[in-house]
Amino acid sequence: MAGRVLLGLYFLVPGIMKFVAWDMHVGLMAKHGMVFIPFFLAAAAIFQVVAGTALIVNRYTGIVSVFLALLVLAINVNLHDFWNLDGLEGAHEMQNFIKNMGIFAGLLILAGHNLPKSAEK
Repeated sequence: MAGRVLLGLYFLVPGIMKFVAWDMHVGLMAKHGMVFIPFFLAAAAIFQVVAGTALIVNRYTGIVSVFLALLVLAINVNLHDFWNLDGLEGAHEMQNFIKNMGIFAGLLILAGHNLPKSAEK
C-alpha cells in the first residue's frame, strides 16, 4: 500500500504544480522543442492529478499504472533527452531519465499485480 500511495503522490503533486507554475513548464517544454504545448501540458496535468489520485485511493490501479508508465516513457523521450545535451545539463537529464525508468519499472510491477489475469488452462 505504501508504495502505491507514494507512486500516486509522485504524479499528483507534479500534476498540481503544472498548474501552479504553468509558465515554467511551458518554458521547459519549449526548450525541448515540444509542439502544442498548452494542450499537452494541460492534458498531462489533468491526467497526473486524476491518475495519481486513483492510485492513492486504489481505484483502477492496473490500467492507471499502464497509462502512467506510457506517460513516463513519453516524458523521458521528450524532456529528458540527455543524448542531446553536454556537460552538467546532460548528466542531470541522464539522472532524471534513469530515475524515471525506475518509476516506470515500479508502475509495471503495480500493473502486473492489479490487472485482471487471463483464464488459465
